[in-house]
Amino acid sequence: MSTPNGFPHHSGACVTRSMEGGAVQDLHAKKAGKAAKKDAGGNGALTFEDAPSAGTALSETLKLLPDDLKANMKMKPLAPRPPQKPRLERAASLDEKSWRRWRRFRTSQESLTDPNETSSSNGSLQEASLSPPARGRASPCYQCCHQNSLHSSPDASEASAVGKSRGSTSDLGKRASELSSAFGGLLRGKAFAGSKPRLSQVMPARPLPPLELSVASHSLRTANRIDSDCLDYRHYSQHKSGRVSSSLSDTRLHGNGMVYDHCSTDSMKSTFSLLTPIRSKDVRSRSYLEGSLLASGALLGAEELSRYFPDRNIGIFVATWNMQGQKELPLNLDDFLLPADPDYAQDMYVIGVQEGCPDRREWEIRLQETLGPHYVMLYSAAHGVLYMSVFIRRDLIWFCSEVEYATVTTRIVSQIKTKGALGISFTFFGTSFLFITSHFTSGDSKVNERKLDYNKTIQSLTLPKNVPDTNPYRSSSSDVTTRFDEVFWFGDFNFRLNKDRETVDSILNQNPETDVSRLLAYDQLTSEMSRGSIFKGFQEADIHFRPSYKFDIGKDSYDTTSKQRTPSYTDRVVFRSRYRDDIHAVKYSSCPVIKTSDHRPVFALFRVKVRPGRDNIPLAAGQFDRELYLIGIKRRITRELQKRKEQKDQKSSSICSIS
Repeated sequence: MSTPNGFPHHSGACVTRSMEGGAVQDLHAKKAGKAAKKDAGGNGALTFEDAPSAGTALSETLKLLPDDLKANMKMKPLAPRPPQKPRLERAASLDEKSWRRWRRFRTSQESLTDPNETSSSNGSLQEASLSPPARGRASPCYQCCHQNSLHSSPDASEASAVGKSRGSTSDLGKRASELSSAFGGLLRGKAFAGSKPRLSQVMPARPLPPLELSVASHSLRTANRIDSDCLDYRHYSQHKSGRVSSSLSDTRLHGNGMVYDHCSTDSMKSTFSLLTPIRSKDVRSRSYLEGSLLASGALLGAEELSRYFPDRNIGIFVATWNMQGQKELPLNLDDFLLPADPDYAQDMYVIGVQEGCPDRREWEIRLQETLGPHYVMLYSAAHGVLYMSVFIRRDLIWFCSEVEYATVTTRIVSQIKTKGALGISFTFFGTSFLFITSHFTSGDSKVNERKLDYNKTIQSLTLPKNVPDTNPYRSSSSDVTTRFDEVFWFGDFNFRLNKDRETVDSILNQNPETDVSRLLAYDQLTSEMSRGSIFKGFQEADIHFRPSYKFDIGKDSYDTTSKQRTPSYTDRVVFRSRYRDDIHAVKYSSCPVIKTSDHRPVFALFRVKVRPGRDNIPLAAGQFDRELYLIGIKRRITRELQKRKEQKDQKSSSICSIS
C-alpha cells in the first residue's frame, strides 16, 4: 500500500518514530525541496524534482490518530519503492565516512592545497569553510527507505541525516551541493579559488629537521659529493690502514664561530674534503716560497702534516726488477704495481730497474698508465741501463723539496754502464728520504767484489747537494746512508745461494709454497749482513717467496740450459732509519706472473713515520712530468675504450645455437 505521491505506508513503529521528527520536517519540506533544486541546478550536484510529494506524505502521516495507528500496526508491510525521479548529476561524490578517512590519510601524507594557492595551507576554514557534517540519528522509517533505495547517492542520504539531526532542513540542498562540489573538485584536482572552501592547515607527521646555519650545508653541496662506492672509505681506512681523514682545524672553526653545530662541521668537512678553509690572515702572513721558520702555520709544519696524515705515517711501495734488456714489456703491470693483497694503494711508488729496456720513455709511460691519474711522476733518473722512477700522489707534491740525484759507476772499463748505483733524494715534510738502486758484480763466488761495490757506492754518492740535512749531527761524510732519515736500497745485488743445484731443487720441491727458511741458511747476503761487512745498520723483511733468479723466459721453471744456474735471491730490498721503529715492513714478495725476463720483480710495502718540517728548504713547487702524465692518461682512456669495444663486438658476434 502506498501514498498517492508514491511513498509507501510502513508499520506502526516506523510511523510512530517518524512522527517525532517529521513534524518540523513537514513545515520546511517545500522550502528544502526548492533550495535543493535551486542549489543543485547551480552546482550540478543534486536535483530533487519531486520534493513536494515527499512533504505531502509526511503531512498525511501526522493526521493519523492513535486508534488508527493501532490498526495500521496490523497492516502487512509492503516492499518500499524508491522515489520516482531521484537522480544525480555527478557520480563522483563521497559519503561522510569515506570523506573523513580520505581526508585524514591525505593530511598525514601530503598537502591538499594547490601549489599556486599559498594562503590555503596557512589559514583554517574561513568564510566558506567545510566543517565535517555531524552524523545524527536517523529515523527507522528513513533507514528503511534508505536501505531499500536503488539510487547510489551517498550525498543525498547524508543530506537527509544532517537535516534531521540538526532540526533544520532549510540548508539541506545547500550543504549537499557544497559537499558534492567540493569533493568533486578534489577528485579532479581543481584548485580552490574565490569563494570556494579552503581546507584546514596541514601539519607534518613528524617535526621538520633543523635548518643548518652553515653556508656549506648539505642542500647546497652539489659539486663535491662522495661516490656511493666510496662511502665506506672512512670506515675501512680507520680499521685497516689506520688512517683517519680528519682535520685539526675543526676545533678552530668552532672556536671562531665559523660553524654553529656538529651537522655544519660535518658538512664543511665533507664539502671541502681535506682542503679545509684558509683564513685570510694566514694567507697574508704566510709565504710558501721563503717559508716560515715556525712549526705553526708552516707549509711543512705539524698542522699540515696532521691534516693529511693524522697518524703521521705514509705508505711507500719499493720495487726492483732486472729486465734483462728485453724490448718486450708485459701487457699488464697491475699485478706488479697494484697487488691485490693490500686494500689501498700507497702514497709513494719508487721503481728501480736494472738492465732496463731500450725505450726508457715507453717504460715510464707504462708506469704512469698503470698508476692512473691519482699519481704523478715526481722525478726520474737513469745511469746507463739503471732506471729509477718516483711517483707520488698528485696532492702531495707541494710538500716535497727539490729532488736531487747522483750516480756511481763500479765497472769503469765497460762502455755501457750496466753495473753501478743510482741515488735519488728529497725531503718530504720534515723527513729526508734516500732511494738507491744498484747492480752489483755477478758471479757465484764474487762476494768480495760485491762488497767493494757497496763500499764505493756509500762513499761516492754525493747527496744531498742543496737540500739541507735534517740532522747533520748524526751524519758521516764517508757514508751517504747516514745523511738521511730514511734509506731504501734495492736492486740486483747478485748474492747467491752457497749450495748446489740438486740440493736447492730438492728443497724447493719439498716446500713448494712459502717455507724457504732452509734456503736462506745458504744465502750469501744474509750471512754477510749478520757479520756486519755489508749494509751496516740495514734491515730486511722476512722472505716468504721463492728465489727470483734464474727462470726460463716465459716459463715458471728455473734455468734448464747447460749452465744450470742455481736459483738465488739476487733481487733484494733493504732499509735503514735514523730513528728506531720509523719503518715498518708490511709486505715483502715477488711477482711471479711477469715472465718476460729471467728475473722476477720483487717489491716491498712499508709504513714510514713522517715528521713535520720547516719551510726553510728549497721546494719543488709542485713540479712533475706533465707531458708524461697526459700521455699516460690518454693511453689509459684509449685502452679502456678499446676494451669496451672488444666486449661489445664479442657480444654482437656471438652465435646462440638451440639443440
